[in-house]
Amino acid sequence: MGKQTGFLEYQRKENKEIPAKERIKGYKEFHTFASEEERRKQGARCMNCGVPFCQSAMCLSGMVVGCPLHNLIPEWNDAIYKGEDEHALKRLLKTNRFPEFTGRVCPALCEKACICGQYDDPVTVRDNELYLIEEGYKNGWMNAMPPVCESGKTVAVVGSGPSGLSAADALRRRGHKVTVFERDDHIGGLLMYGIPNMKLDKNVILRRQKLMEEEGIEFKTGVNVGKDIKTSDLAKKYDAVVLCCGSKLPRPLSAEGTQKTEGIYYAVDFLTAATKNVMGYEKLPAKFNASKKNVVIVGGGDTGNDCIGTVIRMGCKSVTALEMMPKPPVERRPDNPWPEWPKTLRTDYGHVEAEAVFGEDPRVFKTTVKKVISKAGKITEIETVETGFENGKLVFVKGTEKKIKCDLLLVAAGFIGAEKLIPEEMGLELTGRGTVATPEGKYSTNIPGVYSAGDMRRGQSLVVWALAEGRACAQEVDEYLMGYKNA
Repeated sequence: MGKQTGFLEYQRKENKEIPAKERIKGYKEFHTFASEEERRKQGARCMNCGVPFCQSAMCLSGMVVGCPLHNLIPEWNDAIYKGEDEHALKRLLKTNRFPEFTGRVCPALCEKACICGQYDDPVTVRDNELYLIEEGYKNGWMNAMPPVCESGKTVAVVGSGPSGLSAADALRRRGHKVTVFERDDHIGGLLMYGIPNMKLDKNVILRRQKLMEEEGIEFKTGVNVGKDIKTSDLAKKYDAVVLCCGSKLPRPLSAEGTQKTEGIYYAVDFLTAATKNVMGYEKLPAKFNASKKNVVIVGGGDTGNDCIGTVIRMGCKSVTALEMMPKPPVERRPDNPWPEWPKTLRTDYGHVEAEAVFGEDPRVFKTTVKKVISKAGKITEIETVETGFENGKLVFVKGTEKKIKCDLLLVAAGFIGAEKLIPEEMGLELTGRGTVATPEGKYSTNIPGVYSAGDMRRGQSLVVWALAEGRACAQEVDEYLMGYKNA
């Protein structure tokens, strides 16, 4: 374990943030790294408890506790404390091949399950993880490791989001020739165009791409499988096909007046355009420019928060975030004990920035859009209404309608399944949730040699789950290709 009395001697200290009013002047990442001495102390806080829930990924009360990748957290925390960073990185990479992503964007399920958090503050697991991988790149420990032997088998991975990258990495390590197809102009999927630069600098993705290419993985961007190439043709050309196309059908806004009204857009389209502009790939379309506009965002998840941070950087006139659910408590309720996932209020970077700029939290809870009001075909206002639940169904509370000025309405209400092009072409079976159907605990589809992983199979979820799915799927594909299981 770390220092035996470390959790008593040292307090939790997270990586510091650049002040909100300063960081909103640009799109650079806004966290600074702690000193090496401080990182040793944070590693020392790990207790190496008898039952490390941090790495368990067990389900309690319908919620997952701990890391889906089963990271060996106590081991590498101990190594950090002892100054054995290279060894710590090796233990981290054994289970998580992409800590530069999770160390930036993961909501840290591990920390919510840390026993230190039951009575004090949990260990800074995510910051420790990010420290290790960045030290690895800085010190030359992250080098290409092509397989020693080639299997002679070929695999096509469709989609280069976290699950696709994870599957491609694992399959290449087993000696298979892997080609990744991506319809966008750059790899990364939601990592590239669904998460803003200030949260995940895109050079981090490009750095990893270079390493994977040096290991022999081929990336083909700008190829829309299903249109440019039939998926059925891929299945004939390659020994196996892994579909990691995400859950990209956005949930539509069911409000009056949305049809043929300018100024209403899905958050994923907005964030994609914003990132392409920041990276210099494409100029930002005028319709997505939030400068001097009253912006309303529907949806209270990570995507909604990312939209808040983005429109503030664009210089919006105001921003309001509507959340359909009631405001969570600040502290755990008695019926939500540790180590369950804490159903508490989460204030993210976008909320902090909005409060710094406009003087108040942008979120309005138990509220949604009832009606869109337009003039000459352009949105000018929205009518909101308070929400409630009766017999498990969402209802509007009569007499609570209010009007809000709105020039730009961004819908970040989640997704309802995979796009239908590839499933329809291949005849893939789908679930009632619009995801690709596979046997329980498996990744094989109803088409022999065709597999699916990530959000396309699981439904909308976290990056860490996508990475875990890609790795597990690769193991199943490898067994199919080789005829035996690699323990």
